[in-house]
Amino acid sequence: MRALVLLFRRELSLAWGRGGGALLTVGFFAAAAVMFALAAGPSPERLAAVAGGVTWAALALASLLSLDRMFERDFDNGALELLALGPLSLEAISAVKCMAQWAAGGAPLALAAPLVAMALGARAQSAPLIAAVTALGGIAFAFLGGAGAALALNSRRGGVLIALIVLPLLTAPVIFGGSAIAAFAGGLPWTTGFILLGAYSLAAAALAPFAMAGACRSALS
Repeated sequence: MRALVLLFRRELSLAWGRGGGALLTVGFFAAAAVMFALAAGPSPERLAAVAGGVTWAALALASLLSLDRMFERDFDNGALELLALGPLSLEAISAVKCMAQWAAGGAPLALAAPLVAMALGARAQSAPLIAAVTALGGIAFAFLGGAGAALALNSRRGGVLIALIVLPLLTAPVIFGGSAIAAFAGGLPWTTGFILLGAYSLAAAALAPFAMAGACRSALS
């Protein structure tokens, strides 16, 4: 347990300092949401109708920002090999890296998402659901992004490869989360989308560490 705590603190420190940390992620998220809003047109009614979906789509893009450094830095300086020789399995190391990635990026985005959505015209009543969907979906984004980052290890143009791997996998949580927010805004049952998003996030958290560990072993061999 002590090794897990120490590793989480290390990864959290690196994640906060990696590429500008949470401030850069939240700033990119806000800028992407504003650009989507400008593309939707000047009508307040139209903007309010798509505010939740726009916020959720911008969140998915913002989650890709710092993925390329999740494993690459440790791989380049030899720290990943030392971690692999330590008491923790590569599966546990991968899971801790993803949770630290979520804590440094996903959690701040979950706090910022309701504010951005309301600024675009979403109702204040939808703020708790937007925050919950963002926090839960952020787990899926972190673990799927970690799998993409591990698979892109030791390859040229890793950032482009990560995007190609991860973006198709983000389609399902974007649909589930967006449908839950849209249904709530329209006064329709929204729990189905939220439950599906939760199931997808749990599946990603359970399965992605094995893919990451396998990719790391292949890169280290």
